[in-house]
Amino acid sequence: MLVKCYGAAVQGIGAQLVTIEVNVSQGIRFLIVGLPDNAVKESHERISSALGFCGKKLPRMQVVINMAPADIRKEGSAYDLPLAMGILAASGQVRSELCERYLLMGELSLDGVLKPIRGVLPIALKARDEGFKGIVLPLENAREAAVVEGLEVYGMTALSDVLLFFNGLSDCKPVYLDKQALLNQECTNSLIDFSEVRGQENVKRALEIAAAGSHNILLIGPPGAGKSMMARRLPTIMPPLSIQEAIETTKIHSVAGAIESNTALVLQRPFRSPHHTSSDISLVGGGHTPQPGEISLAHNGVLFLDELPEFKRSVLEVMRQPLEERKIQISRARYSLEYPASFMLVASMNPCPCGFYNHPEKECLCAPGAVQKYLNRISGPLLDRIDLQIEIVPVSVEKLADHRDAESSEQIRARVIRARAIQEERFSNCEGVYCNAQMSGRQLRRFLVLDKAGSELLKNAMRRLSLSARAYDRILKVARTIADLEESAAIRAYHLAEAINYRNLDREGWAG
Repeated sequence: MLVKCYGAAVQGIGAQLVTIEVNVSQGIRFLIVGLPDNAVKESHERISSALGFCGKKLPRMQVVINMAPADIRKEGSAYDLPLAMGILAASGQVRSELCERYLLMGELSLDGVLKPIRGVLPIALKARDEGFKGIVLPLENAREAAVVEGLEVYGMTALSDVLLFFNGLSDCKPVYLDKQALLNQECTNSLIDFSEVRGQENVKRALEIAAAGSHNILLIGPPGAGKSMMARRLPTIMPPLSIQEAIETTKIHSVAGAIESNTALVLQRPFRSPHHTSSDISLVGGGHTPQPGEISLAHNGVLFLDELPEFKRSVLEVMRQPLEERKIQISRARYSLEYPASFMLVASMNPCPCGFYNHPEKECLCAPGAVQKYLNRISGPLLDRIDLQIEIVPVSVEKLADHRDAESSEQIRARVIRARAIQEERFSNCEGVYCNAQMSGRQLRRFLVLDKAGSELLKNAMRRLSLSARAYDRILKVARTIADLEESAAIRAYHLAEAINYRNLDREGWAG
């Protein structure tokens, strides 16, 4: 008897439908074809043991399983459940009519318990798009799949529960999830707050601008000046995720296996902080078994690179394209994938090897030319893509001893949310653009009109600092964000002056 069941193979952050054809006939062989990997081939032993615990058994006949399309490699143990149900249906041990109405995925343990799998959200989205009535999967993954509307989601704890469901003997109800209510529960991490930062008002202002427009920012200062402390508090002032952003972010983290059990959506903007020993593949993604890299895991959030010059040059250079295009195309001999990478880059560095160049009190001990050599570890094209370059000086003892409450993250966040609301209204007719940093050249000319004073100021700055065309555009974007924070429709000369002032590394003679 021939029966068809359905699963899915994760590709990038999407999924490909996999048709599992099971034919039980006379003979004694058990054969799986359709480019399965070792984990799929080993499913025979897991299925055999799990069926025994459920009072069922493998048919003592020839079982041939084809997993189509055959040119896509089937990897992992998540196919255990559809394979087991296909075998039972083809051998007449369960009703087969539901097999074509539900997509099945799940890993089986030897006692028949269903274990959670990766990539559930893209699989559920594919099931809905292909017209399936519902999806059956491990209970721990049910809330994540329930994010998808128009699809019945059934979470099961064991193979025995699935058998009862397919035989019409179960009263299991679909899992329902209110996404908007879930997002309303979002709250920032109360353990850290900008009110704990003493002084550094100019840096906090720069971080507020960066959060309001999703601009890349570089913090330069001596050890102990508070670079990492402030960078780690940046997510507390960023606006909450929209439903679409939360779904996009959850898809990436689901594929990477970075979501905890029973988690429905990623509610807070990601904050990724890879170590400077990271490889280029760990940053951009890929590998033998393709996985999203750090820049994709930071999608819709923050990628923090502490001690930027300590990263290998090749690792930093691979970020140039994603910073511009907000996606990463990974091409290998066996596959070609595209991962989203719309992240906000936050980097920090010392001004020189000893860390005390331009320090108001301590003397720099570096040899002549060492500062420029240290700065040259970061390429000019990469620096060009960083909108704000802010120099930090240490906080004085008087300010450190001042116990008066500083402005809290909640107060700053309120201004950021208002500025983002202005940008959302501005770009309501521009697909894929939600904030000022994402504007194209055409949109810059459309939305950013300067008065005569502003135009002259920017021209003079371009000549004096020898800025590139990319830096010109980024200054305009930052100025637009500054104006939005003031709820000003027009960009004034002082908005541009502040934006130009954040190009610290472009100043002639900064490195001596």
